[in-house]
Amino acid sequence: MTSVCGHVMSLDFIGKYNNWDKVDPAELFSKAPTEKKEANPKLNMVKFLQVEARGCDYVVLWLDCDKEGENICFEVLDAVEPVMNKIREQSVYRAKFSSITDTDIWKAMDCLGEPNRNEALSVDARQELDLRIGCAFTRFQTKYFQGKYGNLDSSLISFGPCQTPTLGFCVERHDKIQSFKPETYWVLQAKVFKGKDSPLTLDWYRVRVFDRDVGQMFVSLAKTSRVAQVESVSKKEKAKQRPQALNTVEMLRVGSSSLGMGPQHTMQIAERLYTQGYISYPRTETTHYPENFDLKGTLKQQSSNPYWAEEVKALLSAGLNRPRKGSDAGDHPPITPMRAASEGELGSDGWRLYDYITRHFIATVSQDCKYLQTTIDFTIGTESFSCSGKTLISAGYTAVMPWQGIPLEEAMPACERGDTFTVDEIKLVEKQTSPPDYLTEAELITLMEKHGIGTDASIPVHINNVCQRNYVTVENGRKLKPTNLGIVLVHGYYKTDAELVLPTIRSAVEKMLNLISLGKANHQQVLQHTLDIFKRKFHYFVDSIPSMDELMEVSFSPIAASGKPLSRCGKCHRFMKYIQAKPSRLHCSHCDETWSLPQNGAIKLYKELRCPLDEFELVLWTSGARGKSYPLCPYCFSNPPFRDMKKGMGCNECTHPSCQHSLNSLGIGQCVECDGGILVLDPTSGPKWRMACNKCNVVVHFFEHAHRVQVAQESCEACDASLVAVDFNKTRTPLPADETQHTGCVFCDPVFQDLVELKHATMRYRGGGARRGGRGRGRGRRGNPKKPKDKMAALAAYFV
Repeated sequence: MTSVCGHVMSLDFIGKYNNWDKVDPAELFSKAPTEKKEANPKLNMVKFLQVEARGCDYVVLWLDCDKEGENICFEVLDAVEPVMNKIREQSVYRAKFSSITDTDIWKAMDCLGEPNRNEALSVDARQELDLRIGCAFTRFQTKYFQGKYGNLDSSLISFGPCQTPTLGFCVERHDKIQSFKPETYWVLQAKVFKGKDSPLTLDWYRVRVFDRDVGQMFVSLAKTSRVAQVESVSKKEKAKQRPQALNTVEMLRVGSSSLGMGPQHTMQIAERLYTQGYISYPRTETTHYPENFDLKGTLKQQSSNPYWAEEVKALLSAGLNRPRKGSDAGDHPPITPMRAASEGELGSDGWRLYDYITRHFIATVSQDCKYLQTTIDFTIGTESFSCSGKTLISAGYTAVMPWQGIPLEEAMPACERGDTFTVDEIKLVEKQTSPPDYLTEAELITLMEKHGIGTDASIPVHINNVCQRNYVTVENGRKLKPTNLGIVLVHGYYKTDAELVLPTIRSAVEKMLNLISLGKANHQQVLQHTLDIFKRKFHYFVDSIPSMDELMEVSFSPIAASGKPLSRCGKCHRFMKYIQAKPSRLHCSHCDETWSLPQNGAIKLYKELRCPLDEFELVLWTSGARGKSYPLCPYCFSNPPFRDMKKGMGCNECTHPSCQHSLNSLGIGQCVECDGGILVLDPTSGPKWRMACNKCNVVVHFFEHAHRVQVAQESCEACDASLVAVDFNKTRTPLPADETQHTGCVFCDPVFQDLVELKHATMRYRGGGARRGGRGRGRGRRGNPKKPKDKMAALAAYFV
């Protein structure tokens, strides 16, 4: 028995088509070949599965029982079938289960089936559509708009077939709020009383009028009488229905509206509760329990929890009520608790979600809430009024879901037809119509479900994406307020091609994908048909971009007018402007060129030093959180000067043979944590000197208060790391007598052993010496690691 972590493989374009600068986005619709790559190369899941499956006769697939799970089944099979024994006709089986209880697992094993190829193909089609359509539009509009405007404040101007309609719903509500014009209206308000009872506030039969003079006329007519006569008294027993069984969309809505947790966070918590065996599978569209579902057994497990034990025992004693009939989507049973739990076991958020799921389940098998509604109709003069109140008869399911209970109200006065009440007050109250509020996450989820945007599993991802892209911000009450960027994008789509943002076309695509899963449509034909439609839309969008541009220039500043002068361009030697808005970058107005920078850190000029290759002034990037920094050339960062360098590398990875800022000059030794990383001296860090890995987050502090630290040309004989020459402060030198200078190995020299401190890493024994070597390809020194000889070398061997 083994496991995988989500998808084994992911779909991507082959290497050269991932270069934004060299590939026309239009080619991504048809010309660009795709390939399956390992979703997480570090895990090396394919090799791991092959090792496990080698020599096996059978494989039983226990992946999640939905379309995504079915797709993962075939990814696993592609990995393991080549190494399995091939002596039997059928060696592949599929287990169908909805929870990880003993009963469900045994039942699944007794009823093994086969994986569903059609469902897997429908997922393949969705993945390819989203990849090709999303990448084409995203690349074009990101390069176009970020090349023209400097304050968009989003690292990616992304487009998605589901993401964009999701944003459209938020902006549509924003537009309604902005265009709303309040209107004044008047309401006739009457208060009456009888004897010593508290006054009753009556509701006017006409509700409201929009003309003040007309309202004043009705006040005059009502004031002709000093008493209110009872015309009728009606009492009716009503019921508030218990909820249907819980599905994913309702769970996400409740998570946002009642628990204050975002949809994606709610889903992550639910998945953790499922894998720990506390709830059933949390991705389901079904709200109807199967006929063979063990409702009583599931309820019994909750009989000892002090929060609802009383209600559970009463139900078990009196008998469970039949749950309301819901919809059966044919995927999984509704979300239910699988075993008892306590807050200590689950943590704060886990417990709150589990608490709701359990209460919801108990409510589905409880009685309806029953109450008596009393309505009294009055006439005052010529005008009719009424008032009503509710009295609880039986709490039913609201005993376990008290927030849905009938609120306590003052009892209605005893009266009958013909009785009279004294009029306490009649007046005309002026009010105004109010605009709708911004969409809440719960309302957005409802709209997405209604229009078929996304699936129960992907809805939280799409909502999270529009927030991460800075298209929408989450305000108090989990309300979604569009940003200027989100508003302008949606208005631009409406102006060029409304179908890009309306939910109709995506809903139609989802229906076609569903036909593939049912075996009623050909996978390749649906794929080609949909891509042809969006390819034409893409070309029209590109041709119509000036009309969208007109909207952008009203809200955002031209890139030439953004930012502050920072460093000189190597081509024209004029100052380039540093634009801090996401993505941070440098722009040369004279050359009209923009240069990328590393993100999530601070950028400043690096001593006015220049790159020897292209004359661009170097800048220094410093991490905001980890204190790591390195210089870089803006030109080389986007245009690697050597074959062994990749785009996005700084001077600490540059293999220039003689540049004083390069890895070749400042590299000390191989990182003690990651593969391929080199510890590089940070020459700007004094007097709190440090070296940092050019690949991972390891930072080593050393030689605090030293006057100067330099990397020597010589290497350590023991570990082949470059030696370091240190000029110590006279009052803080570790050397004997009046000596202040010492050259040695950071890892092996006993003089240095107490002066080195690792930061931002956890120590763990690796069972032997760490790999260390020279500075990289430039020096070509890769010595054989030797057994640590002292405290410093031993410490290095423990770094992880």
